[in-house]
Amino acid sequence: MLEALTEKLTSVFDKLGRKGRLSEGDIDDALRQVRMALLEADVNFKVVKEFLSRVRERAVGSDVLRSLTPAQQIIKIVNEELITILGGQPERLASVAGRPAVVLLVGLQGSGKTTTAVKLALQLKQQGQRPLLVAADTRRPAAIQQLKLLGEQNGVPVYSEDATTAAPAICRHALKQAEEQGSTWVIVDTQGRLHIDEDMMQELAETKSVVQPPEVLLTVDAMIGQDAVRVAQEFHDRIGLTGLILTKMDGDARGGAALSIRFVTGVPIKYLGTGEKMEALEVFHPDRLASRILGMGDMLTLIERAETAFDEQQVKKLEEKMRGGRFDLEDLLGQMRQIHKMGSLGRMAEMIPGFSKIAPRLPDGDGEAQLKKIEAIILSMTHEERRNPAIIDGRRRSRIARGSGTSPRDVNQLLNQFRHIQKITKSLTRGKLPKNLGAMFDMPTR
Repeated sequence: MLEALTEKLTSVFDKLGRKGRLSEGDIDDALRQVRMALLEADVNFKVVKEFLSRVRERAVGSDVLRSLTPAQQIIKIVNEELITILGGQPERLASVAGRPAVVLLVGLQGSGKTTTAVKLALQLKQQGQRPLLVAADTRRPAAIQQLKLLGEQNGVPVYSEDATTAAPAICRHALKQAEEQGSTWVIVDTQGRLHIDEDMMQELAETKSVVQPPEVLLTVDAMIGQDAVRVAQEFHDRIGLTGLILTKMDGDARGGAALSIRFVTGVPIKYLGTGEKMEALEVFHPDRLASRILGMGDMLTLIERAETAFDEQQVKKLEEKMRGGRFDLEDLLGQMRQIHKMGSLGRMAEMIPGFSKIAPRLPDGDGEAQLKKIEAIILSMTHEERRNPAIIDGRRRSRIARGSGTSPRDVNQLLNQFRHIQKITKSLTRGKLPKNLGAMFDMPTR
């Protein structure tokens, strides 16, 4: 996420940090490089101009130039101004007392609106709420079926009617059902188009009039850059938005939409879609994104993901097994499945301060395939073999390889990795920790 922009900005500030004392000329030269990095990241020109003007005004002050650590002072200023451009404080969903609160999700086709509706409903459900999804996209083929399937898979009820029924009528009936069954939130998946047109806007306006939503959220694809800003502005002008959800942020290496859209439209970003999994929807925190853009990590989000992925009782049981030397291949598989819920190693490394530079070298897209291979190998073992891998000889290894559709070499590699993990867990039971995170993954360090 925002990889290209982060790499360029950290390079600029690394060079600045090696200079020691700074002159006004040094600052201007660094800001010129920042300007190029932002424009190449497809950030709106007006945003770049305003941002750099604010930074320069503060950076050329005597307090910074005479400081013993001027480069760090400038990074601090850049971080604070980035937070301002991104909106300052996180914005929460507005609820309504005494009746179900409605979120009207709008957007163009292909922006991830339907999957985002389910992600949002699942997040609210995990917070103890009772969401109801409403299939009001009657234009796109199979949109209703898609929402019903995703809702069923994630345990969220979906209200739907025949596709010939008008969206405003569907929403009116859905609200009545939501009140009868005690739903606390109603999330409406509306129709989209490949482009903005009069018919779509008219139907959205009528639907909004029926449901009276405290939240009208636009889902917009972050990867389309400045077009995302234009789309957001048009939707806001026509129907009035209360918030934005930037989807596909995990594929946006540049960052233009995230850095431009709030400043240009005045509409707050409320969520970021960071992957295809149902858990990959983050509440937007301007300070955390600014920190990630500057390569300073985002430990708070990493901790929140860990708390969601790991069950406290399971962690205690695992710790007891480790301390007793009883950690086996079944435990390994369970832990890999839990970690995978948090995202790839590359995504997690981006959130650890100082690790943004190595994040691109860590497994990412192939993580799903690797997990499936390991899972197949372990599941092809007998219960005894999982508990005691030392008994696996050449004959057993060949049988496991055939059963998992892999090779004996793959089985050997997994067993070797498991022995390495066992050594680490033994050191943990003696109170010794690896010197650095890289040691856990056999990575070279400087």
